[in-house]
Amino acid sequence: MKAEISVNRKALRDYHILERFEAGIELKGTEVKSIRAGFANVNNAYARVEDGQVFAYDVDIQTYARASFEQHEPKRSRRLLLHKKEIDRLFGLTQIKGHTLVVLQMYWKEARVKIEVGVAVGKEAADKRQDMKERTSRREVDREVARFNKKHA
Repeated sequence: MKAEISVNRKALRDYHILERFEAGIELKGTEVKSIRAGFANVNNAYARVEDGQVFAYDVDIQTYARASFEQHEPKRSRRLLLHKKEIDRLFGLTQIKGHTLVVLQMYWKEARVKIEVGVAVGKEAADKRQDMKERTSRREVDREVARFNKKHA
């Protein structure tokens, strides 16, 4: 069972997601408490492979107000926990021109915080318009089906 903490809707709008990977994230105690309080945001977050490790950037976890003396930096880079094969695969995929790693969502999986990272390619403006047309047509069809079912039920 997974409970969403934060979703990067902007990434789903602006990129074609080619592949998705689930990763653990290295956190401090105050960060976990802040996430439990609901102060986490993954909008504009991205990841990079550096020196055989994957790091997430711009993951905004606000400071925990009730912490005693040790606080964390809200937008520090955080290491993602992946298997070596997955890191190698991500490195290979990001070497292709136009491919990037974006953080798609942060969620709870049992008692652990997980991050979903996607290998993405940017959408053109025409692609975004096409997606809007498809969403609109799907919504209209759903309305007609619901109207028909309501009339004949």
